[in-house]
Amino acid sequence: MPRSSRLIDNRKMQCPRTRGGNIDPSPDGWESTNNVGSQPQGARASPEAREAPEKDIRTFIRPTVAEVDLGVVRRNLATLRRAIGSKARIYAVVKADAYGHGAVPVALTLAPLCDALAVSLVEEGFELRSAGLRHPIVVLGAFYNRHHPEVLEEDLTPVVYDPADLDRFSAAAVRRGARVEVHIKVDTGMSRLGVSVADLPRVLERAAALPGLAIVGLCTHFPSADGVDPQPTMAALDGFLPCVAAARAHTSGGPLIAHAANSAAAVRFASARLDAVRPGLALYGAMPSSVVALAGIQPALRLISRVMALHDVPAGTGVSYGGLWRAARPSRIATLPIGYADGYPKHVRGAEVLIRGQRAPIVGAVCMDMLMVDVTDVPGAALGDQATLIGPDGVERITADDLAAWAGTISYEILCGISKRVPRHYVGATEAP
Repeated sequence: MPRSSRLIDNRKMQCPRTRGGNIDPSPDGWESTNNVGSQPQGARASPEAREAPEKDIRTFIRPTVAEVDLGVVRRNLATLRRAIGSKARIYAVVKADAYGHGAVPVALTLAPLCDALAVSLVEEGFELRSAGLRHPIVVLGAFYNRHHPEVLEEDLTPVVYDPADLDRFSAAAVRRGARVEVHIKVDTGMSRLGVSVADLPRVLERAAALPGLAIVGLCTHFPSADGVDPQPTMAALDGFLPCVAAARAHTSGGPLIAHAANSAAAVRFASARLDAVRPGLALYGAMPSSVVALAGIQPALRLISRVMALHDVPAGTGVSYGGLWRAARPSRIATLPIGYADGYPKHVRGAEVLIRGQRAPIVGAVCMDMLMVDVTDVPGAALGDQATLIGPDGVERITADDLAAWAGTISYEILCGISKRVPRHYVGATEAP
C-alpha cells in the first residue's frame, strides 16, 4: 500500500458541526449578547433556526480564533524576493505548522512562488504530501529513525548529518531501483547538527562511492545572524565556502546547491545568500531581532477573542488564582475565553489587549482557558466586544514581539505556541499576487 494512503488525510478530517447561521451573522460580528454566558438565556431556538445551514462548531461556539491572511504571506515572500534578488532560490520554511499559521494552507499558497518548501520533521513532509502537495520538500531536521524507504517513497529531499544515513539512503534507493538526492549538513559553529568541517572530505568520499545516491546540496546554519555583531556569521560563512568548493569537486561537475541563510542572514548578508535562502519567520511578518529590518514585511496573523463576562468589583477585590492582583479602585473586569492551553503565555508581565481600539491591561494570573482584563478605562466596554491579543485594532497594534517581551521569550515561541484548539481562519487565499 502506498505510504500516502496510510497517512492521515487532513483534507478528509472533519470537525464536529452544528446548525445555525454564519459565525458572525450580526452586523457587529457577535451573534447576540443573549448567547454570552453571563447573560440570561433566551428561549430555545425555533425550528426554523435549527434548520439553518451547517457551520464549524469550533468557531461557532467559542469566539477565539487565529486569523491568517494568506495574501500577506504571499506579499511577504514577494518582498523578500525583491530584497534578495532573482539569483538565489527560495526554500520557504513551513516547519512547526508554518510557525503556527497552518502548514497545509500556507504551503499551498507559497508552493507556486518558491523553489522548494522546507520542514524540520519527516512527519511534516508526510503531512504536506498527504494534502496533495507535489512541490519539492527539503527535510532540515535530519532525523529519520530508519524510515529511509518512506522518505524516498514520498519523494522528500533529506538533509543528512550522520554518515550512516548515507548508507541507509543508498540501500533504500538500490532496493527501489531509484536514485536519491541528498543534502549534507556541515557544522560551522552552532554545535547542534552537522558533519564537522574536518570530517567533510571523508564523508564526501564515502558518499561518492555509494550506489543510488547523489549529493545535490550542502548546507549549514548561522546561529548569530540576528545579533548585533556580524563577525560570528561572517566567520561561519568563511568556514563554509571551502566546504562548498570541496563538495563541488566531488560531484563530478554536477549541480550542487549551497544554502545557509535564514531570514536574518538573507536580509542582512548578501554574500550569505549563495544558491538558495531559507526564510521562515520573515514570511509570517516578524523579524528575528531589532537589528534585522525589511520594509514592507507585515504580520500575517491576528489572535482575537471576545468578552464573555463582565464583573464590577470593589476596591481590594482579588482577581484570578491566588488573588495576586487586587483592584486598587472600583473596577470593571472582563473575562476572555482564551488561556495558556491556547498558547497564551501564563507568565506575562504588563501584558495588554485591545478592546474598542484601546489598550487594556491583563490582570491576575492567566488561567488554562481564560484570562481577565481591566476595562475600567474603556468606555462602553460590553459583552461580545472583540478583544485583540495579537494584531491591530484602530490605530493601536499588538505584535508577536510585544507579547514575547511581556512573556520574556521570543516571537518564534509565541507564534508556534498557539495551540491546535485555536481554529485558524484563512483570508486572502484567492487574491492576486
